[in-house]
Amino acid sequence: MRLKSAFTTLATMAAALAGALIVTAPALAQQAQGVTKDQINLGSIQDLSGPLAGFGKQVRLGMMLRVDEINEQGGIKGRKISLKVEDSGYDPKRAVLAAQKLVNQDKIFAMVGHIGTAHNVATFPVLFEKNVINFFPVTAAREMYEPLNRLKFAFAATYYDQMRLAAPKLFKEKNAKKACVIYQDDEFGLEVLRGAEAGLKTIGAELGEKTSFKRGSTDFSSQVARMKAGGCDFVVLGTIIRETIGTVGESRKTGFNPTFLGSSAAYTDLIHKLGGKAMDGVYAAMTVQNPYLDEASQPIRFWANKFKTKFNEDPAVFAVYGWLVVDSFARGAEKAGATLTTDTFIKAMDSMTFPPDMFGSAEQTFTAKKRLGSDAARLSQIQDGKWKVVSDYLK
Repeated sequence: MRLKSAFTTLATMAAALAGALIVTAPALAQQAQGVTKDQINLGSIQDLSGPLAGFGKQVRLGMMLRVDEINEQGGIKGRKISLKVEDSGYDPKRAVLAAQKLVNQDKIFAMVGHIGTAHNVATFPVLFEKNVINFFPVTAAREMYEPLNRLKFAFAATYYDQMRLAAPKLFKEKNAKKACVIYQDDEFGLEVLRGAEAGLKTIGAELGEKTSFKRGSTDFSSQVARMKAGGCDFVVLGTIIRETIGTVGESRKTGFNPTFLGSSAAYTDLIHKLGGKAMDGVYAAMTVQNPYLDEASQPIRFWANKFKTKFNEDPAVFAVYGWLVVDSFARGAEKAGATLTTDTFIKAMDSMTFPPDMFGSAEQTFTAKKRLGSDAARLSQIQDGKWKVVSDYLK
């Protein structure tokens, strides 16, 4: 009898345990790092103190504006967004430390709008080990979606494709004779170089002088002298802000006036604001138009006035990037439904289409095997101190 009683007791306990597991399993399935019943934790790493601080500050403010708008409207399925931003100083090593803090201490659900190619690549192991999504980084490097990884989502036409398409088109239009390149000696600059090489090869041209500089450099006189001596009349710029201004400014001073073509990394109002009249004539590939208020549509003026009222400064193209990154994340999270997990978000994004927006972005589509939203870019040129769109989308 005692043995039978013991078996009965064990059976009762097992049934109770099974029932508990049935009850708790859905709850466990609903848990995801950085998501509670009333909050979603997002993280971002920006350059707020280094050479790209002008970009990083604008991205941060653009993201903050959209976060505040979403929260004021009740959040996403009742969850408010909490955005935590860390400063990398444009140093990949600091970016890794920042990622470790955001992932392991702040428990973010996703990294959004992280700026910089080498910086994103350096943080991938930290994110992916904890199943954290890298969403819409502010860099147009192919590594942001290649090789295919379920945790990668990118939105910007790559530097490689920008140059692959833009360099031969502009080279032919200008009847140029010798193409050369100055590039930052890292993955960003190399992608610009590789794209230009591939594109020029399609028209039987090649890069002559190839001159580089280290990240953070401020003197470009030797590089300019080398390209001038080499007879370059077409220069591809693997440069960002001060490197673009420094290279073009030094060239103008020495009477060296080739056609300059940069990537979207050089497409910023800071080029003509800081570089002045000498920057007129510079070309760059671009994916989103800079919001000049005197030429903007009514929706953009409304958006820009809201930005200026909140932050006491005019928005630029990198503020647009920041706003769009958070807006796109919110759309994906909304589609994922009330049970927001990494898996449900990925499933939602893998059938997502973002239509063209008021800022001039092309349509973006995602699937389980397509993690770059759009490869479309256009050419723009600085004319009379402003960027002007000068081409259709490049194919």
